[in-house]
Amino acid sequence: MRRVVICSPWRGDTALHARYLDACLRDSFARGEAPIAAHAIGPRVLDDDDPVQRLRGMLAGRAWIAAADAVAVYIDLGSTDGMRDEIRYAEIRRVPVEYRRLGGEWSDMR
Repeated sequence: MRRVVICSPWRGDTALHARYLDACLRDSFARGEAPIAAHAIGPRVLDDDDPVQRLRGMLAGRAWIAAADAVAVYIDLGSTDGMRDEIRYAEIRRVPVEYRRLGGEWSDMR
């Protein structure tokens, strides 16, 4: 299975973003991939408003990117600074970046 890091919004409307992430993960699994969404794991146990803890979570996400076969960027809800940082890091590490849309109910939610 391809190891894929899911890149989607998280900060802000986390209820909406959690539902969107669930749909992104379903899409990735349907493609036969092995997805991980570190950006949604860290905030469950780290304080995203504490700069040191936020950085720790971001570094953990980068470790997954470095080991991934690709980064899948889901863009129906736009992009955030954190997403753009992940994309830049993937490009530096020469990890392929794939832009994806789910469409449907997500196409006009911005």
